[in-house]
Amino acid sequence: MVAERTRWSARTGARRNAVRQRIAARLAGVLGAVLMMPGAAGVHAQPVSQSDMFAICEDQRYALCATASCLVYNDVAYCKCDVKFGDSISLPFDIESGDICSVNRQGYWNGFMMSTYSLPNSVIAGGNKALYTCLGRSSDGAYAQCDGGFCFTSTRARKFPGFDRRLKSNEIICSCPITVADPSHGGLGYQMVGPFPCQEEFYDNCSGATANTDTGSTIYVGAPTGTPRILTRMLDDSVPKLNQCPPPR
Repeated sequence: MVAERTRWSARTGARRNAVRQRIAARLAGVLGAVLMMPGAAGVHAQPVSQSDMFAICEDQRYALCATASCLVYNDVAYCKCDVKFGDSISLPFDIESGDICSVNRQGYWNGFMMSTYSLPNSVIAGGNKALYTCLGRSSDGAYAQCDGGFCFTSTRARKFPGFDRRLKSNEIICSCPITVADPSHGGLGYQMVGPFPCQEEFYDNCSGATANTDTGSTIYVGAPTGTPRILTRMLDDSVPKLNQCPPPR
Protein backbone atom coordinates (compact mmCIF):
# COMPACT_ATOMS: atom_id res chain seq x y z
CA MET A 1 0.00 0.00 0.00
CA VAL A 2 2.81 2.44 0.90
CA ALA A 3 4.68 1.59 -2.31
CA GLU A 4 1.55 2.13 -4.40
CA ARG A 5 0.88 5.45 -2.68
CA THR A 6 4.47 6.52 -3.36
CA ARG A 7 4.18 5.63 -7.07
CA TRP A 8 0.88 7.56 -7.29
CA SER A 9 2.46 10.59 -5.61
CA ALA A 10 5.40 10.50 -8.02
CA ARG A 11 3.12 10.31 -11.08
CA THR A 12 0.97 13.17 -9.74
CA GLY A 13 4.04 15.30 -9.06
CA ALA A 14 5.36 14.69 -12.57
CA ARG A 15 2.04 15.71 -14.13
CA ARG A 16 1.92 18.89 -12.05
CA ASN A 17 5.46 19.80 -13.02
CA ALA A 18 4.59 19.30 -16.70
CA VAL A 19 1.56 21.58 -16.35
CA ARG A 20 3.65 24.25 -14.65
CA GLN A 21 6.27 24.13 -17.39
CA ARG A 22 3.61 24.39 -20.14
CA ILE A 23 2.06 27.47 -18.50
CA ALA A 24 5.45 29.11 -17.95
CA ALA A 25 6.54 28.33 -21.52
CA ARG A 26 3.29 29.67 -22.98
CA LEU A 27 3.51 32.93 -21.06
CA ALA A 28 7.20 33.32 -21.88
CA GLY A 29 6.47 32.61 -25.56
CA VAL A 30 3.65 35.14 -25.71
CA LEU A 31 5.78 37.67 -23.86
CA GLY A 32 8.57 37.10 -26.34
CA ALA A 33 6.20 37.65 -29.25
CA VAL A 34 4.91 40.87 -27.72
CA LEU A 35 8.45 42.08 -27.05
CA MET A 36 9.17 41.64 -30.77
CA MET A 37 6.35 44.02 -31.69
CA PRO A 38 7.74 47.36 -32.91
CA GLY A 39 8.19 49.75 -29.99
CA ALA A 40 6.63 47.43 -27.40
CA ALA A 41 9.22 48.18 -24.73
CA GLY A 42 10.17 51.70 -25.79
CA VAL A 43 9.41 54.87 -23.87
CA HIS A 44 7.59 56.31 -26.88
CA ALA A 45 6.04 53.05 -28.04
CA GLN A 46 2.78 53.09 -29.91
CA PRO A 47 -0.18 51.48 -28.11
CA VAL A 48 -0.41 47.75 -28.79
CA SER A 49 -3.94 46.66 -29.69
CA GLN A 50 -5.60 43.47 -28.46
CA SER A 51 -4.76 40.41 -30.52
CA ASP A 52 -5.58 36.74 -30.51
CA MET A 53 -2.77 36.27 -28.01
CA PHE A 54 -4.69 37.98 -25.21
CA ALA A 55 -8.26 38.51 -24.11
CA ILE A 56 -9.44 41.80 -22.62
CA CYS A 57 -12.41 41.34 -20.30
CA GLU A 58 -14.46 44.55 -20.16
CA ASP A 59 -16.64 45.67 -17.26
CA GLN A 60 -16.34 42.44 -15.30
CA ARG A 61 -15.68 41.43 -11.74
CA TYR A 62 -12.30 39.71 -11.45
CA ALA A 63 -9.56 38.77 -8.98
CA LEU A 64 -6.34 40.78 -9.10
CA CYS A 65 -3.45 38.71 -7.73
CA ALA A 66 -0.46 40.79 -8.86
CA THR A 67 0.44 41.85 -5.31
CA ALA A 68 -0.61 38.62 -3.57
CA SER A 69 1.21 36.39 -1.12
CA CYS A 70 0.36 32.70 -1.17
CA LEU A 71 0.31 29.60 1.00
CA VAL A 72 1.85 26.52 -0.62
CA TYR A 73 -0.12 23.36 0.08
CA ASN A 74 0.46 20.08 -1.75
CA ASP A 75 2.20 21.77 -4.70
CA VAL A 76 -0.54 24.37 -5.24
CA ALA A 77 -0.35 28.06 -4.29
CA TYR A 78 -3.40 29.51 -2.52
CA CYS A 79 -3.11 33.27 -2.95
CA LYS A 80 -4.94 36.10 -1.20
CA CYS A 81 -6.11 38.34 -4.04
CA ASP A 82 -8.21 41.50 -4.40
CA VAL A 83 -11.69 41.58 -5.88
CA LYS A 84 -11.95 44.26 -8.57
CA PHE A 85 -14.42 45.45 -11.20
CA GLY A 86 -13.55 46.90 -14.59
CA ASP A 87 -11.31 45.98 -17.51
CA SER A 88 -8.57 43.36 -17.23
CA ILE A 89 -6.34 41.28 -19.49
CA SER A 90 -5.32 37.62 -19.61
CA LEU A 91 -4.22 34.81 -21.85
CA PRO A 92 -7.46 33.54 -23.43
CA PHE A 93 -7.41 29.97 -22.02
CA ASP A 94 -10.08 28.89 -24.52
CA ILE A 95 -12.32 25.96 -23.66
CA GLU A 96 -15.54 24.69 -25.22
CA SER A 97 -17.68 27.25 -23.38
CA GLY A 98 -15.51 30.20 -24.43
CA ASP A 99 -12.43 32.16 -23.39
CA ILE A 100 -11.52 33.36 -19.92
CA CYS A 101 -13.90 36.33 -20.15
CA SER A 102 -16.81 33.97 -20.82
CA VAL A 103 -15.74 31.66 -17.99
CA ASN A 104 -15.39 34.61 -15.63
CA ARG A 105 -18.88 35.82 -16.56
CA GLN A 106 -20.30 32.41 -15.70
CA GLY A 107 -18.86 32.76 -12.21
CA TYR A 108 -21.19 35.60 -11.21
CA TRP A 109 -23.97 33.21 -10.28
CA ASN A 110 -21.88 30.11 -9.62
CA GLY A 111 -19.59 31.05 -6.76
CA PHE A 112 -16.31 31.77 -8.53
CA MET A 113 -14.35 34.34 -10.49
CA MET A 114 -11.14 34.25 -12.50
CA SER A 115 -7.76 35.80 -11.84
CA THR A 116 -6.80 38.27 -14.57
CA TYR A 117 -4.49 41.29 -14.69
CA SER A 118 -4.69 45.05 -14.39
CA LEU A 119 -2.06 47.41 -13.01
CA PRO A 120 -2.30 47.63 -9.20
CA ASN A 121 -2.52 51.24 -8.05
CA SER A 122 -0.14 50.48 -5.20
CA VAL A 123 2.87 50.08 -7.54
CA ILE A 124 2.33 53.43 -9.28
CA ALA A 125 4.72 56.15 -8.11
CA GLY A 126 3.47 57.38 -4.75
CA GLY A 127 2.13 53.96 -3.74
CA ASN A 128 3.43 51.64 -1.04
CA LYS A 129 4.44 48.72 -3.32
CA ALA A 130 7.16 48.24 -5.93
CA LEU A 131 8.37 45.83 -8.60
CA TYR A 132 11.28 43.62 -7.53
CA THR A 133 13.26 41.85 -10.28
CA CYS A 134 14.76 38.39 -9.67
CA LEU A 135 17.67 37.94 -12.07
CA GLY A 136 17.45 35.00 -14.44
CA ARG A 137 21.11 34.03 -14.02
CA SER A 138 20.97 33.64 -10.24
CA SER A 139 17.37 33.12 -9.04
CA ASP A 140 16.03 29.68 -8.13
CA GLY A 141 12.97 30.69 -6.13
CA ALA A 142 9.37 29.55 -6.56
CA TYR A 143 6.57 31.93 -7.45
CA ALA A 144 2.88 31.64 -8.27
CA GLN A 145 1.55 32.42 -11.74
CA CYS A 146 -2.08 33.29 -11.17
CA ASP A 147 -3.25 34.32 -14.63
CA GLY A 148 -6.30 32.13 -15.32
CA GLY A 149 -6.56 30.87 -11.75
CA PHE A 150 -9.95 29.94 -10.28
CA CYS A 151 -11.03 31.89 -7.20
CA PHE A 152 -13.96 30.85 -5.01
CA THR A 153 -16.28 33.43 -3.49
CA SER A 154 -16.93 31.24 -0.45
CA THR A 155 -13.50 32.35 0.83
CA ARG A 156 -14.38 36.07 0.98
CA ALA A 157 -14.53 37.49 4.51
CA ARG A 158 -13.49 34.07 5.88
CA LYS A 159 -10.44 32.70 7.65
CA PHE A 160 -8.07 30.64 5.52
CA PRO A 161 -5.01 28.61 6.56
CA GLY A 162 -1.70 30.41 6.15
CA PHE A 163 -3.08 33.91 6.71
CA ASP A 164 -3.14 35.52 10.14
CA ARG A 165 -6.32 37.51 9.72
CA ARG A 166 -9.77 36.89 8.34
CA LEU A 167 -10.02 37.95 4.70
CA LYS A 168 -11.86 41.19 4.00
CA SER A 169 -15.04 41.21 1.93
CA ASN A 170 -13.03 42.45 -1.06
CA GLU A 171 -10.40 39.69 -0.76
CA ILE A 172 -10.56 36.18 -2.17
CA ILE A 173 -8.41 33.04 -2.28
CA CYS A 174 -7.28 31.90 -5.73
CA SER A 175 -5.61 28.60 -6.58
CA CYS A 176 -2.56 29.09 -8.79
CA PRO A 177 0.16 26.90 -10.34
CA ILE A 178 3.74 27.32 -9.14
CA THR A 179 6.81 28.00 -11.27
CA VAL A 180 10.31 27.27 -9.97
CA ALA A 181 13.02 29.40 -11.58
CA ASP A 182 16.02 27.62 -13.06
CA PRO A 183 19.14 29.81 -13.24
CA SER A 184 20.88 27.30 -15.53
CA HIS A 185 18.52 28.49 -18.26
CA GLY A 186 19.33 32.16 -17.66
CA GLY A 187 16.65 34.11 -19.48
CA LEU A 188 14.54 37.07 -18.48
CA GLY A 189 14.16 36.34 -14.80
CA TYR A 190 10.92 37.31 -13.13
CA GLN A 191 9.28 40.10 -11.16
CA MET A 192 7.24 40.22 -7.97
CA VAL A 193 5.54 43.01 -6.07
CA GLY A 194 6.92 43.83 -2.63
CA PRO A 195 7.08 46.66 -0.09
CA PHE A 196 8.06 50.24 -0.89
CA PRO A 197 10.31 51.94 0.15
CA CYS A 198 12.60 49.13 -0.99
CA GLN A 199 13.60 46.44 1.49
CA GLU A 200 16.65 44.42 0.44
CA GLU A 201 15.55 41.42 2.51
CA PHE A 202 12.50 40.99 0.26
CA TYR A 203 14.95 39.74 -2.36
CA ASP A 204 15.32 36.61 -0.22
CA ASN A 205 12.16 35.52 -2.06
CA CYS A 206 14.24 35.11 -5.22
CA SER A 207 15.97 32.15 -3.54
CA GLY A 208 14.64 28.64 -3.19
CA ALA A 209 15.91 28.63 0.39
CA THR A 210 13.03 31.01 1.22
CA ALA A 211 10.52 30.64 -1.61
CA ASN A 212 9.96 26.97 -2.42
CA THR A 213 7.29 24.33 -3.00
CA ASP A 214 7.34 22.89 0.51
CA THR A 215 3.88 22.61 2.04
CA GLY A 216 3.45 25.51 4.45
CA SER A 217 5.84 27.84 2.59
CA THR A 218 4.91 31.40 1.69
CA ILE A 219 5.60 32.53 -1.88
CA TYR A 220 4.53 35.53 -3.96
CA VAL A 221 2.86 35.97 -7.30
CA GLY A 222 5.31 36.67 -10.10
CA ALA A 223 5.69 36.82 -13.87
CA PRO A 224 8.53 36.96 -16.42
CA THR A 225 10.39 40.27 -16.29
CA GLY A 226 8.63 42.95 -18.32
CA THR A 227 5.19 41.34 -18.22
CA PRO A 228 3.55 43.99 -15.98
CA ARG A 229 4.59 46.84 -18.26
CA ILE A 230 3.65 45.08 -21.48
CA LEU A 231 0.23 43.95 -20.27
CA THR A 232 -0.47 47.39 -18.81
CA ARG A 233 0.34 49.03 -22.14
CA MET A 234 -1.88 46.54 -23.98
CA LEU A 235 -4.75 47.15 -21.59
CA ASP A 236 -4.44 50.88 -20.90
CA ASP A 237 -2.43 52.16 -23.92
CA SER A 238 0.19 53.68 -21.59
CA VAL A 239 2.30 52.88 -18.54
CA PRO A 240 2.61 55.38 -15.67
CA LYS A 241 5.78 55.77 -13.65
CA LEU A 242 6.17 52.71 -11.42
CA ASN A 243 8.01 52.15 -8.15
CA GLN A 244 10.93 49.78 -8.76
CA CYS A 245 13.54 48.25 -6.48
CA PRO A 246 16.86 47.38 -8.16
CA PRO A 247 18.36 43.95 -7.43
CA PRO A 248 21.14 43.96 -4.82
CA ARG A 249 24.66 43.90 -6.23
